[in-house]
Amino acid sequence: MTKWTHRSYDHHEVNVVFARGSSLDALADGLRRLDREPLDRGEDGGWSWAVHDMVNAEIEDFDPVNYRRVCPDGTELVVFVTEPCSVKGFPPDFEYYRDGRLILRFSFEDLGQRVGDDPDHLSPELLAANLIGPDSHCPHEDDLGHDCWEHTEDDRGRLMKTLVGHFALPSPPLAAEWTAR
Repeated sequence: MTKWTHRSYDHHEVNVVFARGSSLDALADGLRRLDREPLDRGEDGGWSWAVHDMVNAEIEDFDPVNYRRVCPDGTELVVFVTEPCSVKGFPPDFEYYRDGRLILRFSFEDLGQRVGDDPDHLSPELLAANLIGPDSHCPHEDDLGHDCWEHTEDDRGRLMKTLVGHFALPSPPLAAEWTAR
């Protein structure tokens, strides 16, 4: 999951924010007001996007970003927190905001623990991709010598393709392998 950010933003732990219903300038200005200067930004397919450092060490701001403040009425945000705690090796988080409300949030590590105003917002898509539900478990998890972690990257790739496809997110800054197009 984090391959597409580390290749482009060496030595940075970054979040990737997509905004629909808001201009690129409004997104960048909003992130600056949150003390997160965009490292990169662009527009494509009706979405504005920005990549920013996850933390602002210069001002000792290590807290999660409150994206509600850059999501006014009529705006949607899709956020990938690529390394919520890289020191401890936590997987990425996904957040979806609409009209200033957190609609859905989950960790890539535990799709069963979805929170927000509508935690089932993507349930049909996640179920269809066998990421949740009765067919989501590894059929070989009880086999001796099988390590389910071996296919974690494949599962995360399928999750990314599901998210990118559902929201029709643009390619930049995502590598081609993560796009659903």
